[in-house]
Amino acid sequence: MRVAIVGAGPAGSALAILLARQGARVTLFDDGRRPELLVGESLVPAVVPILQRLGFEEETASFSRVKPGVSFIWSPKDRFSFRFARFAPGVFPYAYNIPRPRFDDALLARAVASGVERVVAHAHLESVTEDGRELDLAHETLAAAPELGGRQPDLVVDATGRARLSARALNISAHLGPRKDVAHFAHFENFSWDDEPGQVLIRRLDAGWSWCIPLQDRLSVGIVLGREDAARLGASPTERLERAIADDAWLSSIAGGSKRVTSVATYANYQLISQRGVGPGWVMVGDAFGFVDPMLSPGVLLALRSAELVADALAPFSKTGATPSPLELEAALRPYATTQTAMLAAWLDLVATFYDGRMAALFRAGRDWMATGSSVLKSAAQSHIERHIALQASGTGTMRRYSRGLLRFMGRYGLRGVEPAEMAIR
Repeated sequence: MRVAIVGAGPAGSALAILLARQGARVTLFDDGRRPELLVGESLVPAVVPILQRLGFEEETASFSRVKPGVSFIWSPKDRFSFRFARFAPGVFPYAYNIPRPRFDDALLARAVASGVERVVAHAHLESVTEDGRELDLAHETLAAAPELGGRQPDLVVDATGRARLSARALNISAHLGPRKDVAHFAHFENFSWDDEPGQVLIRRLDAGWSWCIPLQDRLSVGIVLGREDAARLGASPTERLERAIADDAWLSSIAGGSKRVTSVATYANYQLISQRGVGPGWVMVGDAFGFVDPMLSPGVLLALRSAELVADALAPFSKTGATPSPLELEAALRPYATTQTAMLAAWLDLVATFYDGRMAALFRAGRDWMATGSSVLKSAAQSHIERHIALQASGTGTMRRYSRGLLRFMGRYGLRGVEPAEMAIR
């Protein structure tokens, strides 16, 4: 089977590795451009088993920092810290904080070493109605890859991230989430630290929220907030990030005296799920299919998991050696598209509980409840609730019906008088 993957981010490179192992002839189009910084620097624990399947964990660990957990700082009196190891074995006991450009480059190099043909070119896709196909490589893109012999591949994979080239070519719309935020972030050296090494810190600000992600020798500091609130901080991304750090006493205590060593990157934080992610002879993976939110950092997991699901769906064709038709490929990949849509929706639901204050209110209610006196039954109930929250936030059980139902029930009936609106992110 001949596969063309357009885009060499985590989804594209991981899928290329898995398909090459299955015996497919894979051509990976990469425009060769890498920004200085990329969002997705903090991995969730469910990523680690995928890295192990790719044979890529040891290399990732060599340039990354182990992430033991997450701390949420919602107010001077509300700080909630969690370590993944506490919820093992249901949750993988650690994750990594990664320098994304280096991670992406290393994964691409692993794909090339696996026998994938890399073509350095800015690829283009076009809509067609020919031989049952719906999407083709444009003529100049096909010509840039001599190993394809001038013939269209059996499968075109859109791994172009938020560029969503297949959606543009086929005029596929998307379901948009409620938030239209903007993120500004940069890397700093000589920072202060008040938590466990590698622990990710999420801080609610007067407007929006901030992240602190410790890397091996740097600290990634970012702010996420609405466009109007961002504009009030300053005219440029640099002004906005510097002002946000200076205005928040806690954030200033960590990064106020540090040295910024990168430019300030900006990303539009739109929440999006494609209305269609598969068709005759083509499929979307990673951010091209959908993007959730920087909160909880599910992006790399969703990208790598989409690569796994697509590779597994195509495995039967590799075993038989038969060349599938575009319609056969569409039928084989349709369950993947259903699953990916459900995963994106589940993550959006989970993220919403942080923005509207339900999650922080539940944390506070649980802390106050335990402070009134402990018992075996109370401790077991609290541990049960926290474990199912951890299963969702770690990526291990984000789609589990019981875990999601329990969180909805507790968010409605288990807040013990704590008002979520008071804990919401503006």
